[in-house]
Amino acid sequence: MTDIADLIAPSLEDFEDLAAQAFNSLPEAFRALCGRVEVFVADFADSETLRELGMKDPFELTGVYIGIDLTQKSVSDPSGEPDRVILYRRPILDEWAERGDLPLGELVTHVLVHEIGHHFGLSDDDMHAIEDQV
Repeated sequence: MTDIADLIAPSLEDFEDLAAQAFNSLPEAFRALCGRVEVFVADFADSETLRELGMKDPFELTGVYIGIDLTQKSVSDPSGEPDRVILYRRPILDEWAERGDLPLGELVTHVLVHEIGHHFGLSDDDMHAIEDQV
């Protein structure tokens, strides 16, 4: 049994590994639809991102999708930048510790899938409705 006093929080590198495992565990067809979406990890959202989303507390944001969702993309207007999902390590760790009811990898996967849902053009309400059906 692991001594709780010896546990340390996963580093950014550990979190990047968790995010890669989460993405690779998704069905192949789902991953293919993601196209060039890139996944990044940061400790917190920067002040500009928080301001754009009307948020003040960086612990409230566990992830964000940056890009043009598939419902708005046009082949005649290609973007030079790939779409991105950024997962925020510290808010995810806080939510995980507060919840205490699921493995960290499962929460990372949940946040990742939620942000990829925005890539597909789904709103938060759409995704909550889907989650309620599962």
